[in-house]
Amino acid sequence: MNYKPGANEVKANIETKLHRYFGCSPEEATKEQLYKACAMTVKDILTEKRQAFKHKVNRKGAKRVYYMCMEFLVGRSLKTNIHNLSLVNEYTEALKDLGADLAELYECEPDAGLGNGGLGRLAACYMDSLSSLDYPATGFSICYEYGLFKQKIIDGTQVEMPDNWLPGGEVWLVPRTDRTFRVRFGGRIREKWNDGRLEIIYDNCEEIEAVPYDMMMSGGDSEAVSLLRLWKAKDIDNFNMNLFAEGEYSRALESSVNADIICKVLYPADNHYDGKILRLTQQYFMVSASCQSIIRDHMAVYGTIDNLPDKVSVHINDTHPALCVPEFMRILLDDYCLSWEKAWDIVSRMTSYTNHTVLPEALETWNEDLFRLRLPRIHQIVKEINERFCKQVWEAYPGNWSRISEMAILAGGVVRMANLAIVGSHHINGVSEIHSGILKDITFRNFYRMWPDKFDNVTNGIAHRRWLTYSNPGLADLLSDCIGDGYKKNPTELANLRKYKDDSQVLDRLSAIKKENKESFARHYYEKTGILLNTESCFDVQIKRLHEYKRQLLNAMNIIDLYLQLKDNPNADVLPQTFIFGAKAAPGYRMAKEIIRLIWNIGEDIAKNPQIAEKLRVVFLEDYNVTTAEKLVPAAELSEQISLAGKEASGTGCMKLMINGALTIGTADGANIEMAEEAGEGNLFMFGLSAPEVENIRSMGYHPADFYNKNERLQRIVNSFSQGFNGNSFSHISEYLLVHDPFMCMADFESYRKMHKEVNNLYTADPCEWNRKSLMNIAGAGKFAADRAVSEYADRIWNIKRMTGKK
Repeated sequence: MNYKPGANEVKANIETKLHRYFGCSPEEATKEQLYKACAMTVKDILTEKRQAFKHKVNRKGAKRVYYMCMEFLVGRSLKTNIHNLSLVNEYTEALKDLGADLAELYECEPDAGLGNGGLGRLAACYMDSLSSLDYPATGFSICYEYGLFKQKIIDGTQVEMPDNWLPGGEVWLVPRTDRTFRVRFGGRIREKWNDGRLEIIYDNCEEIEAVPYDMMMSGGDSEAVSLLRLWKAKDIDNFNMNLFAEGEYSRALESSVNADIICKVLYPADNHYDGKILRLTQQYFMVSASCQSIIRDHMAVYGTIDNLPDKVSVHINDTHPALCVPEFMRILLDDYCLSWEKAWDIVSRMTSYTNHTVLPEALETWNEDLFRLRLPRIHQIVKEINERFCKQVWEAYPGNWSRISEMAILAGGVVRMANLAIVGSHHINGVSEIHSGILKDITFRNFYRMWPDKFDNVTNGIAHRRWLTYSNPGLADLLSDCIGDGYKKNPTELANLRKYKDDSQVLDRLSAIKKENKESFARHYYEKTGILLNTESCFDVQIKRLHEYKRQLLNAMNIIDLYLQLKDNPNADVLPQTFIFGAKAAPGYRMAKEIIRLIWNIGEDIAKNPQIAEKLRVVFLEDYNVTTAEKLVPAAELSEQISLAGKEASGTGCMKLMINGALTIGTADGANIEMAEEAGEGNLFMFGLSAPEVENIRSMGYHPADFYNKNERLQRIVNSFSQGFNGNSFSHISEYLLVHDPFMCMADFESYRKMHKEVNNLYTADPCEWNRKSLMNIAGAGKFAADRAVSEYADRIWNIKRMTGKK
């Protein structure tokens, strides 16, 4: 097949799809039909490329990586794939001949409901780079019917609606009903010896069929096309005809409904028992199907299990897929009759684990009784892994019961998934230098002392082609004019832009591109809401999952301070600012939802005063997603990365904003520290406590009311919560800050406020210096490309090679 068809061939292919699948001509076709026809033609190219690359991998006997993650936030596929295939001109011309516009067809595609935040976006970026660098790779997740949720903001309150993305998104999926697997839950386990072989028998278990749906993941100018395999759950022929005939329709369909629930939504609320059961079921369903698929594919190529760790690397992205450790053991023990020692050697040489958080509540644990009830065979295996590991720890640290208890996988009636992932993996890595240091020194210190060679750091990275070249074409053209196109394949070449830091023409052009992007986003926002944004104001952006440690509340406190000053003097000569938030709160996370309600009501309160609204506006973007980010990130001027030091593992939004020229105001946390090093001294605005200072204050006892008592400005801000905004009181947030303040907004406020003042002064007084700093950020962003991160994983952790050269 021709991977680079001309416009006439593209046009003919689209016409063929319209006739075959929709029974219409291009003149009769709707935009949605044209979009789907285009998607089908692109999918055909990707499928052929995928087959050719797969044959090459099999022929060479190459090792491949399997990337397990509960979410892949891929956004839209048509635009990315057409750009990656370098077919923009061909599709634009072909569609023009058909009376259609490619940009309009992009808008027909929904964002794929397969992810939520940074974890899923990172996974999608890595799949892009794995393809772009020609590494053999497959991703595994679940094909969620309704994604996380579609966010509606009604009078400031987040309301979760189903994100029904499949009608427009399933065109990218290829059902593989020839590759189904069975997954068992519940029941009782019996052991039976049969011809010298231990046979495991499942009594009264629930069996679910896992059906794979494959999505092709293209790379930029590459041979490889990676596979994202998404699992759907299906009932196994348990339809009860007798009950149905008797009119017991609900009971007849009960097992089908139970299977269907597994794939309904990402991260179902787990603040109740049924929610916990469903989350555990989802995780094991994804893991079991994926592990079976990996071994099936391996055996089809090699015919032996013995070389599995030499040909396969399995990566656990966060703790959700950690059950792959006992699941691989189950398959090797029960299906392939290996000894425990041989099975464990294979699994532990094959598996690696990335940790994404140091928050204790986010290091997953399961009630052991629930775990045993739902996964009886897996519980047996985990129990054996734990006993053997605890014996190993005892031998290393005899008599040290507290250390053994802390490191155990099973302890105190809970199953600790992070400990399971560490014990079963040959490498464990953090995602920024500070995060990896905290893992080694604090979170997993005992594991690090026992296995120092297991621990590594791989700082996160982003798909720079998507987030710069495709999302910000004006900036991409400027870069090409200044440093050539080499940065598109080798992002370290962005550093060559530094030689233009004092070139007034380049700086002026950079400023003009930012203004154009702001105007473009303002038009988009007006079309969505009917609200005009002041593009002469500074666009201050905080876009990330809503969580207390990310401190959207601290940002709100600073906005309240500015608002109160303007209420005192509406004629004050101040920098006009537009504060833009994008975030979703987990459905069961009450405090996060309250912060959304607060921010929205502050914005509404300000909007009621037109004189103040000219200088200060607060925007909360409803249902923030990848497509919105692709429009907003190029327009952002100030990037809020203000988590409490020591709490943010890395972040990736910060990198997208940096590479598009936004300046960062942030704490010494996550990737901010490395970003400051790469951008150069003084080119990020750093404030606040350091991680050691945070721990020191906690150890002495943190009293947030002390900061209130010493600072009249803070008193006024905190008191304003009780007075309320837009007719709504937030007195409970006053109490939260004065009594609890777990993420030290009170302690960091004054430093944050002063840094904001410094930022505003620079923006107003020295636009040339602002643009120079922006340029230095772009030039320093090359390190934060996913290409670099994936190469480090490939070389140091997965031990896989690029499939470049002869086919």
